[in-house]
Amino acid sequence: MIDRELASDTAMVMAAGYGKRMRPLTASQPKPLVRVAGKALIDHALDRLDENGIANAVVNVHYLADALEAHVLDRRSPRITVSDEREELLETGGGMVKAQPNLPDPFFCLNADNIWLDGPRDAFRDLSARWNPDEMDALLLVVGHAGAANFSGQGDFHMDSVGNLSRREPGRIAPFIYTGIQLVAHRLLRDAPDGKFSTNILWNRAIEEGRLYGVAFTGTWFEVGTPQAIAPTEDALKRG
Repeated sequence: MIDRELASDTAMVMAAGYGKRMRPLTASQPKPLVRVAGKALIDHALDRLDENGIANAVVNVHYLADALEAHVLDRRSPRITVSDEREELLETGGGMVKAQPNLPDPFFCLNADNIWLDGPRDAFRDLSARWNPDEMDALLLVVGHAGAANFSGQGDFHMDSVGNLSRREPGRIAPFIYTGIQLVAHRLLRDAPDGKFSTNILWNRAIEEGRLYGVAFTGTWFEVGTPQAIAPTEDALKRG
């Protein structure tokens, strides 16, 4: 049964990268298989998809792809399709373009290392409630610094009163951090470069066209980019 509260029943899970910041834990395993609070990072993300009624996940693989592919295909739900980047790591933008034939319009997209605690409503319904394909090429879930655990950067975006996003100016602080979760229209991928490229190229065009929007997340999001972030994340998850 289709959940009418959700804008899509499918998510792409970005899982192909080398996870260099997570070394030495990624010397012999892909970052999505690093365990946090008793389970692999990617299972935190896939479990959230499953719990919230997103039936399909497209997972891209490159680094130590055999181990990651075997792990995700062993799951019963959500239904997994593997987007194979063994020949070339395509980065975030190229990865979406390669997977596009398996992705409906629109689709959710999230990083495989995402861990979060939802607020009053889950992240996917927050995005779905705000989604307007007539106005948006992509809708990013962003969080303020107070809700970004383990994060010590300068932020990524400013957001105006209607949700339009703009980039942080060099040397300045921006109030919102991208959580790694977004809702994407196929229109964002139009006329994309060939091969590997960053989604930032497509976001920049959307910003220029006034079609990149954000939703402020009401829960807590965890930056789990280094081995040092694992223990405090586990402690916070125990407390709920």
